[in-house]
Amino acid sequence: MSYTEVPGIRVPIRMWTDPATVEGQAMQQLRNISSLPWLHGLAVMPDVHLGKGATVGSVIAMNGAVCPAAVGVDIGCGMSAVKTSLTTKDLPDDLSRLRSKIEQIIPVGRGMHSDPVDPRKLHGFATAGWDDFWQRFDGVAHDVKWRRERAMQQMGTLGSGNHFIEVCTDSTGAVWLMLHSGSRNIGKELAEHHMEVARSLPHNQGLIDRDLAVFISDTPQMAAYRQDLFWAQEYAKNNRAIMMALFQDIVRREFPKAKVAFESVISCHHNYVSEETYDGVELLVTRKGAIKAGSGDYGIIPGSMGTGSYIVRGLGNEAAFNSASHGAGRKMSRTAAKKRFTAEDLAEQTKGVECRKDSGVVDEIPGAYKPIEKVMAQQKDLVEVVAQLKQVVCVKG
Repeated sequence: MSYTEVPGIRVPIRMWTDPATVEGQAMQQLRNISSLPWLHGLAVMPDVHLGKGATVGSVIAMNGAVCPAAVGVDIGCGMSAVKTSLTTKDLPDDLSRLRSKIEQIIPVGRGMHSDPVDPRKLHGFATAGWDDFWQRFDGVAHDVKWRRERAMQQMGTLGSGNHFIEVCTDSTGAVWLMLHSGSRNIGKELAEHHMEVARSLPHNQGLIDRDLAVFISDTPQMAAYRQDLFWAQEYAKNNRAIMMALFQDIVRREFPKAKVAFESVISCHHNYVSEETYDGVELLVTRKGAIKAGSGDYGIIPGSMGTGSYIVRGLGNEAAFNSASHGAGRKMSRTAAKKRFTAEDLAEQTKGVECRKDSGVVDEIPGAYKPIEKVMAQQKDLVEVVAQLKQVVCVKG
């Protein structure tokens, strides 16, 4: 579908979904965003739903300003995926051992490595710039510097919530490895520090929603946030890269006879800020639950732990600021999902997937998410499908 334009306060809201299907609170959030004086444009993806700070599934293009709460606390959260030389014929009938090995090697939930992972010991990991990356930690917000050791130990860990590690197969029978994670606790602490600073600034006192407090270009507060923001985005990318290298090593060891080979890793953020130019104007584009989908850009759009996911290639639709959805999107809150569904429902909806089926992850049940097929159908002018995947193993924190 092409987009539907809904009147906003300062700019129109371009929506790649039926506005009538969007919850009232999410629509109000979008109208609040559209009131920001620095806003150049606002695009809304088909996985849109109520979020903290700003609406999930929104692309917020601003001139000379950025909203830290719109980026959110999981700075740089995103996806990575890689196609392997394995096929479904190589997989055992019982995948519980493989799932167990993944959980043993890659810490999940609040877990962390007892000692920081040395990337130089990982097969094929690009270590260029690694030392410089950690040296730049010395420049982050003073209130967060004491978290260095924790940040180093959490590098290469999954976290919880909707983060996951999966073994998937595509329609040709090829096996893929996929994972979803972000900047862990260090990203959260940096985000919360800067959100508090932004709320205190005089130019934000008259905003409709104080969660939309912004930093303005050419100010010391903006400079400090940009430095920490881009460092945290790099942390998230490195976090996924180390997990993927560990994941690949697990697969090599579990399938020694297959001599597994891997294609190039596809990686994309979906909670982040990027400097881009539209309409001849240099803008700061915040993708809050959205991926970059410029012409030829590869991306990953997951469903839920019992449905399919998609590898896509961007079509470069500038009306959407070259963006697409970051997943299926929730249709009910975690609290509502826990009240409505049981562990038995989860087991039923994840049949055929080697995964947790207990009450601790009921809020991630497929029934709590929008149908991924409908979400994909609504953005045919944003991306083209390269591969459709279905998970056979799903690890969650």
